[in-house]
Amino acid sequence: MHSDRIAFLRELMAAICPSGYEREASQIWKAEAETFVDHIWEDRHGNTYGAINEGGSPRVMLAGHIDEIGLMITRVDDKGFLSFAGIGIWDPQILPGQRVRIRTEEATRLGVIGRKPIHLLEEDALKRGVVIDDLWIDVGARDRADAESMISIGDVAVLDYGFECLPNGLVTGRGLDDRVGAFVVLESARLAASRNPGAEVVCVATIQEEIGYRGAATSAFAVEPDVAIAVDVGHSTDVPSTDLGRRRDADVHLGSGPVITRGPYTNHGLTRLLVDTASSLDIPHQLGACAAETGTDTDVLQISRTGVVTGLISIPSRYMHSPCEMVHLDDLMNAARLIAEVILRVEPESSSL
Repeated sequence: MHSDRIAFLRELMAAICPSGYEREASQIWKAEAETFVDHIWEDRHGNTYGAINEGGSPRVMLAGHIDEIGLMITRVDDKGFLSFAGIGIWDPQILPGQRVRIRTEEATRLGVIGRKPIHLLEEDALKRGVVIDDLWIDVGARDRADAESMISIGDVAVLDYGFECLPNGLVTGRGLDDRVGAFVVLESARLAASRNPGAEVVCVATIQEEIGYRGAATSAFAVEPDVAIAVDVGHSTDVPSTDLGRRRDADVHLGSGPVITRGPYTNHGLTRLLVDTASSLDIPHQLGACAAETGTDTDVLQISRTGVVTGLISIPSRYMHSPCEMVHLDDLMNAARLIAEVILRVEPESSSL
């Protein structure tokens, strides 16, 4: 991947953008989209759109959600410690001892997630494991008044992890789920735009996926696409302790290409076009099967208005919903290349693939 693309991804990853608070990341995405799209806009919900070749046919929507899981401050006690709730699905075992960045109206504040030390835990607490109600955030306040001078109820926080490059094309960071999807849809549109597609392409940085695909529902209604492709992350199986996954799911490895999902929530004709295109152009790819809901924007894109021809591309990911998610840069670029090639191959009648 070119250094300028990595620089953009790094900037995007630095944003604090839990579900419902995506504007910082959306503005970074928008600024990048403005370098090549024909038309860019935002809706009142917070989704951000970039279009190329408006008026072309069919209309293809590319959706990558830009929100991440996060925390919300819910209470300040008399000693200045903060209670919090999770935004999105958390494994609470990850949280104790983590540093957090809290976004307030004025600044970003540093805090630490505290828990009673293991030496002092009663036996029943040890058995039940970590629960969020037993945790707090310490911002170094003297008392309630001091804490309230820094933090307000409803402020949001993320774990204090940055974006880092590892050997062999791997990168790690907080919130790769799913800013890599928002990155890929933009790169797909950039590649397609350079080749004058017949289709109209609308790439969307959707919001609030982690709390129920809400941005995809509203943006798909607005775009009214003939064809839609969602890009999200998917679980890899190339790590220890995945025996259950290996029995139930396809083998998925980082660096072996994006995963093309087959199942009732994805259109069979579009899936076939994705696979055939990847095979004919030797684009690395993997197959996945999902017998029910995909847990991605796909699930609402498919049933928008009178129905949309929908496909799902997943970026193999390790350690999902943790502060050290990991993906392979080659998988991102191969996903972008595959989607761009499919855009060039869809025909006006593709609304009934």
